[in-house]
Amino acid sequence: MSHPLYVAFIWHQHQPLYKSPGSSSSVLDSQHYRLPWVRLHGTKDYLDLILLLEKYPKLHQTVNLVPSLILQLEDYIAGTALDPYLTASLTPVEKLTTEQREFIIQHFFDANHHTLIDPHPRYAELYCQRQEKGKNWCLANWELPDYGDLLAWHNLAWIDPLFWDDPEIAAWLQQGRNFTLSDRQRIYSKQRQILSRIIPQHRKMQDSGQLEVTTTPYTHPILPLLADTNSGRVAVPNMILPDQRFQWVEDIPRHLQKSWDLYHDRFGQNPRGLWPSEQSVSPEILPYIVKQGFNWICSDEAVLGWTLRHFFHRDGAGNVQQPELLYRPYRLQTPAGDLSIVFRDHRLSDLIGFTYGAMPPKQATADLVGHLQAIAKMQRDNPSDQPWLVTIALDGENCWEFYPQDGKPFLETLYQSLSDEPHIKLVTVSEFLDKFPPTATIPGEQLHSGSWVDGSFTTWIGDPAKNRAWDYLTQARQVLANHPEATEENNPAAWEALYAAEGSDWFWWFGEGHSSNQDAIFDQLFREHLYGIYKALNEPIPGYLRKAVESHEARIDHRPAGFIHPVIDGKGDEQDWDKAGRIEVGGARGTMHNSSLIQRLWYGVDHLNFYVRIDFKSGVAPGKGLPTELNLLWYYPDKTMVNSPIPLAEVPDIAPVNYLYHHHLEINLLTQSIQFREAGDNYQWHPRASRAQAALNNCLEVAIPWADLQVPPDYPLRLILALADEGCFHSYLPENTLIPIEVP
Repeated sequence: MSHPLYVAFIWHQHQPLYKSPGSSSSVLDSQHYRLPWVRLHGTKDYLDLILLLEKYPKLHQTVNLVPSLILQLEDYIAGTALDPYLTASLTPVEKLTTEQREFIIQHFFDANHHTLIDPHPRYAELYCQRQEKGKNWCLANWELPDYGDLLAWHNLAWIDPLFWDDPEIAAWLQQGRNFTLSDRQRIYSKQRQILSRIIPQHRKMQDSGQLEVTTTPYTHPILPLLADTNSGRVAVPNMILPDQRFQWVEDIPRHLQKSWDLYHDRFGQNPRGLWPSEQSVSPEILPYIVKQGFNWICSDEAVLGWTLRHFFHRDGAGNVQQPELLYRPYRLQTPAGDLSIVFRDHRLSDLIGFTYGAMPPKQATADLVGHLQAIAKMQRDNPSDQPWLVTIALDGENCWEFYPQDGKPFLETLYQSLSDEPHIKLVTVSEFLDKFPPTATIPGEQLHSGSWVDGSFTTWIGDPAKNRAWDYLTQARQVLANHPEATEENNPAAWEALYAAEGSDWFWWFGEGHSSNQDAIFDQLFREHLYGIYKALNEPIPGYLRKAVESHEARIDHRPAGFIHPVIDGKGDEQDWDKAGRIEVGGARGTMHNSSLIQRLWYGVDHLNFYVRIDFKSGVAPGKGLPTELNLLWYYPDKTMVNSPIPLAEVPDIAPVNYLYHHHLEINLLTQSIQFREAGDNYQWHPRASRAQAALNNCLEVAIPWADLQVPPDYPLRLILALADEGCFHSYLPENTLIPIEVP
């Protein structure tokens, strides 16, 4: 029997609780909400996604709405939520304090400038002034109309292009400058109008059958860690755990019941699917999900791989080998009953989330549809009564900031292509499960304990700062347990503060791995939620909660924090490289002397390229104090292959420059021309074609396509850089180490 390839898109819409506890939603308090992201993502990302889908009725999808997001949207719709950004936006410019002006200059460019700032000339003009002349210059020289325009544009730029045909919005975009307080008040009203349509539109499309809406535990906690923080050691046996073990499994049904009730109230029916926060699962949490009444959950291919003891290899085109294991639902058997589970294709999801935004929409669409067509062909070559289901699941809000026009051209092109493709059928998860119940089973106790990040919980536990936060939470939870008289009915403030503190987002930002322009605010919010527990119980607040969980000074050396997509123009755009790995080479904080020609090295990846940026010492130039050639050399630690020594004269016989390498990219810094070579037998090097890019301006930026290196996904590489003059070795970096790279 021939089946189409069924594809389930699941978009996850989530924001943590930015509401400062203790502030009444009936009081207009500028500290009520610490950050504006519910309001701004609400006007940019939640409504347009499904309005675009509605134009293609053949395509069915699933959207997950986290309860903490819904509640905050409702505060903004009611006009009872104010954040510092909104307070400043609604303040007459002549009444802005110096502190507010500094805040505006610092934070009102918190957006991807390529897609949200540069397309608007006046916004781009103000951004360039801040970047080129500095914040202090802006504070000293900007006049009132400059602040008024920035306040307006910060809000306008976050309104999705789908709504630009609205006459008022079109007029503001055309106006460009000289915005008044009245204009900004009307922009705020327009934001609230857009927000007010989000939940009704989801409900309408769910009622029509085109959309399935799912939910998440109430405040987005990592349920396996609420059950037992020791579950972190399932994936990482040597993990250093918090001093105190958190084991409050009884909080799990509370989170599930509250999300169930809120969903039923807003959507008029019971939810069927549950998106476990961060797709985190463990055997211990399954019976509670079943008892609450959920039919299915989703997780990541890494979790399935650990569960089956099978690593999902991919071929050179990036397609999964043994796809029949991944592209099917499974039935989890638990003492409380059975539960269906689907596992997402990690790579296809990440391509949308992190890579396609850097590609032209038609090219990105062709790549994704091409992958799906290849999977459909594999299905036809392996006929079965049980059709395949490809699950593509990812954040539905964060990636669009990196797409032109917020992803509208990409999604329109993609949806049209999928509508025209007869062998691919988009479905909601529930409609697939209703028609094709899972035939493969996994005993519940066999399910791996892990998340969609590396199949582990290291993003939320194991780091000293993360562990410290867990200890603070454990102490507060025990204090609440010591007050059995404090029930959810007679002391809701204590329990709401607990639920908020149990959310995953605080632990995400603590410690190594992730950083933002608001780390200190996330730290403060976490501690404020803990304060709320003690205050509601009339207990003294521990002194340690008055101090930050960790220092929030900028880290000097660090590993990459996420995919990057820099424009290779030699300008070193700060936003392009903010998630890159960084090694401080020269200067007082570096490992070499102040006289080092290279001050800083940056590196990172996406699914298309490996990227390197080098910041040179001020005043040096190729041929004027700086050698004229830069050599990049790779070897592959886990692969047996032919390697050769560095092809330069006078290379010292010391590690690591005396190692043998497999690929060599030489950049002439005078001409910015490139020579690419591959090692051959007898220590030879052979020229190869390359599509690498290099640009030298304020700094050197280089992009090397993975296609040049011809290595499969999920593969480790090691890199060293060597400076040379006319083929003669000069120096190398980084010192005493190699740059570790993982192919996505």
